[in-house]
Amino acid sequence: MAQGTARIGNDHYRTEIDVGGHAITADEPPALGGQGAGPAPYDLLLASLGACTAITLRMYADRKGWPLASVEVGLRLHGKEQLRIDRTLTIVGLDDEQMARMADIAERTPVTLTLKNGLPIDTRLA
Repeated sequence: MAQGTARIGNDHYRTEIDVGGHAITADEPPALGGQGAGPAPYDLLLASLGACTAITLRMYADRKGWPLASVEVGLRLHGKEQLRIDRTLTIVGLDDEQMARMADIAERTPVTLTLKNGLPIDTRLA
């Protein structure tokens, strides 16, 4: 399965992440005391959902032999106490019936299901 490491030193709040052999820098925006050197943690969450949605829909269209030209996944996180994600799919190249099926498939992507169902996290000291 997936594995990653996040490291922070004295730089407020720049964090170096290694996940799947790829380096990512995360940070908070200047308004929150960071330098804006990379996406903030919730931005990365949205990026994960967007990537999973787009990839899954591409795979599905390819498997069906559908003439999908492109998928754009717009995402917006709302709320403070009760968080909610609005997801908007812009699909080019498919008819209305195919697009409706793609919207249905988007509701069942792996990251979508993980977020909707929750995920236990076990924390321990090294």
